[in-house]
Amino acid sequence: MNFHLNNIPVRSVKPREKGITMVMDKGLSIRQVEDFLSINEPHTDIVKLGWATSYVTPNLESKLDVYRHANVPFYFGGTLFESFVVRNQFDDYRKILDHYKMEYAEVSDGSIDIPHDEKCEYIRKLSEQVTVISEVGSKDDEKIIAPYRWIELIEAEMQAGSWKVIAEARESGSVGIYRESGEVRQGLIDEILTRIPYESIIFEAPLKAQQVWFIKLLGANVNLGNIAPAEVIPLETIRLGLRGDTFSHFL
Repeated sequence: MNFHLNNIPVRSVKPREKGITMVMDKGLSIRQVEDFLSINEPHTDIVKLGWATSYVTPNLESKLDVYRHANVPFYFGGTLFESFVVRNQFDDYRKILDHYKMEYAEVSDGSIDIPHDEKCEYIRKLSEQVTVISEVGSKDDEKIIAPYRWIELIEAEMQAGSWKVIAEARESGSVGIYRESGEVRQGLIDEILTRIPYESIIFEAPLKAQQVWFIKLLGANVNLGNIAPAEVIPLETIRLGLRGDTFSHFL
């Protein structure tokens, strides 16, 4: 930090197991990635190349090299995984991971229906190759999953080999753990946390109000995902009680 303040929450240190900030890259250019990392690298734990943007991103290898040189991990969005699976190309997907020397992969079923036993088998197979981050929740705002089922799914995926489980919200923050308005489904979160340690979950929270809610509930070191590149430093100030939304919370 640039100067000293008393009574600031203690942040975990990279590489973090909790307090993770997962950033959503929806198509940054190589120059934009360089500029982004010049300021945000200390506060960025992992980057998701959103949904299947990697399929159409020019100079992809060169872009990934920028992240590599900054020691910032990255992975392809779960929709790319689903795009391969629905076309019976899982083995091709594994080759893609090897080709790009990926260290992480996301396993999701937000756009297609995969029997959960089958999804867990994908997690097991991929966990022998990379670190797996799986995702629970649907991108369909009309598909509601009961709290007990969220718990069952998360527990099964952790047992299958997931490092962390993402609680779905999309980049809009209006499905999954949120209502269409963006309001947190508080009862759902409360029930999940009765069985699942918060450190095991990355809560997608693209909106400031959602970030504030989780930080007030679980503290500065809650895992938050789908953070826009321009919001990484603002989020860090929220985590530390240096923005009006949490200014009094940590005093």
